[in-house]
Amino acid sequence: MPTVIRIGGYRFFFYAGDGNEPAYIHIERENNTCKFWLKPVMFCKSQGFNRNEINRIYHIVSENQELLVRSWNEYFND
Repeated sequence: MPTVIRIGGYRFFFYAGDGNEPAYIHIERENNTCKFWLKPVMFCKSQGFNRNEINRIYHIVSENQELLVRSWNEYFND
């Protein structure tokens, strides 16, 4: 599970087997997880995060979209 970044207690990562889908990122904090598509940035699903946290995570993903997409491409397209 490559971790791309850690920000504000959140871990942004993908699974090694995720490369057969369009780019996305998993986010976890404690026992909560969610998933965002990266192109365009769009919420996909959540387990445990409330609406306010999902909005906070959305902004973090948006601000780091370039890094997240580049990391995805480097891992799965090399």
